[in-house]
Amino acid sequence: MTFLHLNSHADRLRGAELKTLARRRLAGPRLSAAGWTLDTSRQFLDADAERALVAHAESAGLTEAIADLFNASEVNVSEGRAALHWALRGNRANMPAAASVAQSVQVALALSGALRSGETTGATGKAFRAVVHIGIGGSDFGPRLVADAFADGGAAAIELRFCANLDPLDLDLALQGLDPETTLVVGISKSFGTEETLFNLSRARRWLQNSLGSGWAEHQVLVTARPDRARDWASQEGVVILDLPETVGGRFSIWSAGSLACMIWLGEDVFRAFLAGAADMDAHVQHGALSANLAVRLALLDVWNTSVMGFQARAVLAYSRRLRMLPTYLQQLEMESNGKSVTASGDAVSGATAPLLWGGEGTIGQHSYHQWLHQGTQIVPTEFILAPGSRSDAEGVVGLSAHALAQAEVLANGRSLHDVQASEPDLPPQIAAQKVHPGGRPSTLLLAERLTPERLGALIALYEHRTYLAGRLWGLNSFDQWGVEAGKSMAGLIKPALRGDQPADDAVTADLVKLLRHQAVGG
Repeated sequence: MTFLHLNSHADRLRGAELKTLARRRLAGPRLSAAGWTLDTSRQFLDADAERALVAHAESAGLTEAIADLFNASEVNVSEGRAALHWALRGNRANMPAAASVAQSVQVALALSGALRSGETTGATGKAFRAVVHIGIGGSDFGPRLVADAFADGGAAAIELRFCANLDPLDLDLALQGLDPETTLVVGISKSFGTEETLFNLSRARRWLQNSLGSGWAEHQVLVTARPDRARDWASQEGVVILDLPETVGGRFSIWSAGSLACMIWLGEDVFRAFLAGAADMDAHVQHGALSANLAVRLALLDVWNTSVMGFQARAVLAYSRRLRMLPTYLQQLEMESNGKSVTASGDAVSGATAPLLWGGEGTIGQHSYHQWLHQGTQIVPTEFILAPGSRSDAEGVVGLSAHALAQAEVLANGRSLHDVQASEPDLPPQIAAQKVHPGGRPSTLLLAERLTPERLGALIALYEHRTYLAGRLWGLNSFDQWGVEAGKSMAGLIKPALRGDQPADDAVTADLVKLLRHQAVGG
């Protein structure tokens, strides 16, 4: 999809002073939904450009795109299915397909309550005191984010650990010091063919078997869309298998039974609040006018900054202890969904699509990469998310808020040589020059009074819808990931070379295999 009709606005605004543009845009209303307020005043936009973007959303069919998603239409065209992750939040229970998806969460929540309370025990009749979550990608990032966000509310009597890496050390650390008799292993793999997950699950099974014998089966729960494969792998009665619906992509599965470990550790009430917040955002996105729709406006901003203005990256800076893992989570959500150069119809895209997304935790990042953001040679649009995890100390909240606002102000307004010399007249010229901040660096602010389970649910749902709608604007299918599959397949071809069974085809790979085999023998 082309955006040539927007170039005249970009040409007009590219050389404008961002400070002046922002001041003029203050008259416009801020957008709010589901406990979040969005401020985009510090973007290279004016009223004419914003009207052009909303008109583009209308002509590009975003109203229809939203209806397609919530009507369970076939939005994942390459795999021929709907995308029903939103139904996990309990929406549209009167729609049969959505009701079935929603029910899978209720089953998981009921099981989590029994496990948390000790009603359901292990093979020896002892209550579970540790849960080890094994998954990778979408089966890992989401549950880790939720667990870390509300770690202060986890059950004191239960320890929660995660394992994702194929490096044997990851599982070694996850199991270290645990008692198999009181440990539950939860494995998540939608296809039940993910190499890393099956490797770690098999190792965990051997660890359980060494202590429990055949009783190991009562210490594993498997979550998958392929129960047949899971049963074949388990080859024993007693393993509980929960449904991960086929219409829910891995990176959209945070709401599903794949978060069973979080449900157990945090409790049913917390997870239900998380789902409810997401449902609130769903309602806003589904029914809100395009011009006032947070997801639409953010998707348009992604297109504007990346495809029109030419910015190649976006930084997400979370001023909230509870959101410190959000940038990692969003990297998969956005870059796996829209990191593509071919449209859903198989044609090459006409311009840049999803930008590099990176970020971290404020104010910690201010002591590392903020130097580059302020005075580096590249302009990176920045997204500030200000949502204190606690308001127990008012002065801490004031400090956190002041730092977020200050970073955005200096990025946008800069600091001229005249300003530097006026405040520090005795500085040598070479030092004064180094204190100049060029400014002109756009940013967005997402604000919530406090980061609660409801607010986290709403925020993640907002990013999901933004990702899908930006994909529609770029002409992409945001629900497949063929670029991930090629590397996985190649790894399967290289393994025999590493074992010495056959040579590698690629010359460089063959030479590196030789080196690795030599190191293994030497070690």
